[in-house]
Amino acid sequence: MIGRVSESSVTPAGLPFLKGHGTQNDFVIVPDPDGLLTIGPEAVAALCDRRAGIGGDGLLRVVRSAADPVAADQAEQAEWFMDYRNSDGSIGEMCGNGVRVFARYLVEAGLAEPGELAVATRAGVRRVRVGADAGDGTPGQVTVDMGRAVLPGPDGIEVAVGERRWPARNVNMGNPHAVAFVDSLDQAGDLLSAPLTSPANAYPEGVNVEFVVDRGPRHVAMRVHERGSGETRSCGTGACAVAVAAARRDGVDPSVTGEAVTYTVDVLGGRLVITEYPDGRVEKTGPAVIVARGELDPGWLATAHR
Repeated sequence: MIGRVSESSVTPAGLPFLKGHGTQNDFVIVPDPDGLLTIGPEAVAALCDRRAGIGGDGLLRVVRSAADPVAADQAEQAEWFMDYRNSDGSIGEMCGNGVRVFARYLVEAGLAEPGELAVATRAGVRRVRVGADAGDGTPGQVTVDMGRAVLPGPDGIEVAVGERRWPARNVNMGNPHAVAFVDSLDQAGDLLSAPLTSPANAYPEGVNVEFVVDRGPRHVAMRVHERGSGETRSCGTGACAVAVAAARRDGVDPSVTGEAVTYTVDVLGGRLVITEYPDGRVEKTGPAVIVARGELDPGWLATAHR
């Protein structure tokens, strides 16, 4: 029986983990099919530490929906629940790159078949399509139905870095985003700390901030500060928010035109393709790779975060 992991308990010997990434947004994966683990915020932060831990932008706990009270009401729709935590240990509602990596793990572990599958998240059930591997062994692309984008108020959102300020589009993809179009991605600064947003009450639980430049027709590039993680090489929900914001800036709204619109979004770690449909659904396609498997050293986690 697997023991329990928390800030004060001892790590069980041989606790398995994996490491994966989607466009270099990387994650520690902890299989916990029967919901036997309790991984507290400090333990998550220790695991995601890039110098003293495994290293990652976040942690994905793989658990059956029926075995976790958070997702039990989704169990009839999705067998597996993605319990996502940011690298600082805080809870994340959704992670677009994470759900691709999560689905890749399920298929490689024999817990799901390639093709269509459903994943429960705190932002609701997400439909995922895992493509077949290429003839040379390259993993197939993974497409996620990210749900519908919501463009809530208030108007007048601004993002600031140093003395510079830009208007921003408020987009919610199950988690909050502020999307600012800039002249150069260098204007985002080092993104070690969160850019300021106003009005102050616009994002009471924090926000992911995207800085965007144009690369060509329906082709943009972005940098992102992810709430709870700092700058990351990619953000799947952020890329969706950017594509929707770019479409509206360009005067395109599929719910009005009746035609889907697709944007290519370059992130620091690669490229994602985002399509918004007339019914409001947003799909995201990109790579997902499992790069390592191992076991945590017995006792390490019990002392690593003290």
